[in-house]
Amino acid sequence: MADTGSIGIFDSGIGGLPIAREIHRLLPGEDIAYVADTHHAPYGEKSDAAILARAFAVTDFLVTRQAKAIVVACNTATTTCIRALRERYALPFIGVEPGIKPAVLNSRSGVVGVLATPKTLVTESFLSLAAKVAGNVKMEVMPCPELVRQVESLQLDCPQARQVVAQYVQPLLDRGADTIVLGCTHYVHLKPLIAEVAGPGVTIISTEEAVARETRRRLSQENRLRPTSADTVGQTAFFSNGDPQRFRDQVQTLWGQCDIIGAFPATV
Repeated sequence: MADTGSIGIFDSGIGGLPIAREIHRLLPGEDIAYVADTHHAPYGEKSDAAILARAFAVTDFLVTRQAKAIVVACNTATTTCIRALRERYALPFIGVEPGIKPAVLNSRSGVVGVLATPKTLVTESFLSLAAKVAGNVKMEVMPCPELVRQVESLQLDCPQARQVVAQYVQPLLDRGADTIVLGCTHYVHLKPLIAEVAGPGVTIISTEEAVARETRRRLSQENRLRPTSADTVGQTAFFSNGDPQRFRDQVQTLWGQCDIIGAFPATV
């Protein structure tokens, strides 16, 4: 019998919303429970142990929301602890990783730029992936400690945002990159601005559509897809342990109308 629970999604903030939107588009009949662990953001500045503790805490909360699968919608959390999550919980976990492989296949100049948090760029998972798929393509990495804060403050298309984006993107262009990978889910909110700064000859790679397809595949494989009709629309619920009004503004700006906006205890 198919599972009628919710699809749990979490990130250190609002970075996972583009993934949630793609999942909702692909599986409109499924309930979604999204957690922004804003009180403990950004994950990219925390130790492995701290990130793992947060992942366990958020997962425990999502289990109380009847999660039947959990999407770790954060590159840093995925590379740091998804293996431990899969060992601890009897649930499907879908992670995210930078789209290096499609970027390598796309590049004509033989140079791929990667924008990511400092933490992601030094994880064994990222380094292993880059070494495995790079081949003869040169990988130029750029740690971007300020971009998450730009997104969380909804500074997505203003002179300050353009200046911050340019300081990270221009060095990659100077090194010959014709393809840029967004190695943090938060950066997808800045994708139009990054593309504008990079110029029409540069391809920007993000992975929210691939993550949504993998979520559908895993749920189908484990017979956990909800039976739906053409007009069935699932419930969307969003939770944060940050400032409630700020989170409401973020969700309404980036998502629009939703069913529930609630609190996730900061002490959890």
